[in-house]
Amino acid sequence: MPKVSSLGHVGLYVHDVERSKAFYRDILGLTVSDEGRRGGAVFLTAKDPLDEHHELMLVPGRQEGKVIQQISFRCDRLADVKEIYRLLLERKVPINRTVSHGNAVGVYFQDPDGNQVEAYWPTGVEWPQPFGKPIDLSAPEQVILANLT
Repeated sequence: MPKVSSLGHVGLYVHDVERSKAFYRDILGLTVSDEGRRGGAVFLTAKDPLDEHHELMLVPGRQEGKVIQQISFRCDRLADVKEIYRLLLERKVPINRTVSHGNAVGVYFQDPDGNQVEAYWPTGVEWPQPFGKPIDLSAPEQVILANLT
């Protein structure tokens, strides 16, 4: 049975990325670990960014009733992500995408209420974010690892 090891990060839709970035940085002491270009996503962490790239992601585009961008769960092994992917397919759970972020491999899917959930495995590779490249999670691990970026 696959297993997630922890809550990895949460993505929030916000009205003003710069205002929210300042709040989480200046009030809670989070460190900006990465930023998208031209007002895109901002990634923040309370840990060493080499240990956990981000625990909070701020994304522009908040609308009434649209607050959570994603809830992401960390896995200790790529094999767990691959097994979760297999179970999602088997149980006909809607899958949004499978992706390599360079620094992580993940599957994005919907919970029963339509919230976007991610199960991911950190690769240990430093790679600027945001980055996303489609990846085939049914491929052998060696193939996935050879095509991260």
